[in-house]
Amino acid sequence: MFTFVVRRLLLMIPTFLGITLISFVIINLAPGSPIEQKIQAIRFGGGGEVGGASGSHSNSKGSVSLNEEILEALKKQYGFDKPILVRYWIWLRNIFTLDFGTSFTYEEPVLKVIVSKFPVSLQFGIASLILTYLICIPLGILKAVKAGTTFDVVSGLILYFFYAVPPLILGILLITFFAGGSYFSWFPTGLLYSDHYDELSFWGKVWDRVHHFVLPLTCYVLGGFASLTLLMRNSLLDVIKQDYIRTARAKGLDEKTILWKHALRNALIPLAVNLGGFLQVFLSGSLIIESVFQLDGIGLLSYMSILSRDYNVIMGLIFLSAVTLMLGRLLTDIVYVIIDPRIDFK
Repeated sequence: MFTFVVRRLLLMIPTFLGITLISFVIINLAPGSPIEQKIQAIRFGGGGEVGGASGSHSNSKGSVSLNEEILEALKKQYGFDKPILVRYWIWLRNIFTLDFGTSFTYEEPVLKVIVSKFPVSLQFGIASLILTYLICIPLGILKAVKAGTTFDVVSGLILYFFYAVPPLILGILLITFFAGGSYFSWFPTGLLYSDHYDELSFWGKVWDRVHHFVLPLTCYVLGGFASLTLLMRNSLLDVIKQDYIRTARAKGLDEKTILWKHALRNALIPLAVNLGGFLQVFLSGSLIIESVFQLDGIGLLSYMSILSRDYNVIMGLIFLSAVTLMLGRLLTDIVYVIIDPRIDFK
């Protein structure tokens, strides 16, 4: 096992280089770079000084023409005065100290910008992950035990309905019915707490947070309910049909012992693949949900960074996503071994 882990960690190095290099090249070759946006702002905004260089003049239409000195100053300011592979090497060298550069949009260190968005996405990511497993696993077990009954059919239809509803539509419906005032005004929208949050007692703060979490968290978890619940149900049904389960019944063991001691452990193996996604909760974010509920998280940051061509923020998010994804895959394999000792990675 130790050899397998070391080998996987070593394989992560070329994988990481491939992901980041391809992403870096594509991002930098895409049209609409920060320099082009800055040039447009100077030309049509009437400003002409960049880094202390002045050399622009207005034409009859009110736009501004830029000379080569200003263009070179802009390239140097944004780091585009070097070849693309040199820039990638500089970026790669700097990330060892977690220096992702400065955000073109926020004019702050990229790491500071990303960390400032963590509270929203991290809280919803952890809460949705825990809540999904706490509900889906027992529900999947119950559906397997009652397979073919009215409960199994009705619960399956409900799960398929929520799975089919897009998050955007679900979010709008939740706000309309429960927070928009058209029907009920039970829950607030926007931010994670009330304006008077600091004045509340400890339990008052807890309730205030829960009150703000209900609708967005509902949107986060309902989409994943169907797949995980049905995976648990079908996996348990497959295990129950195995020969060793029939042997256990033939020996006279009661159904509870067979289910909880013999069947459930093996039925959980397919679900272990999702446990590696635990690390992804640090970067989990939904653009649609965050936009609908006015939450400033990682999803919205990613979208706005792409629109504004904030290359440093985009690469910072790609770096963190790649690392957490690869470590999550490794964690999944380790969980496989813990759940099923028959699996041996060599």
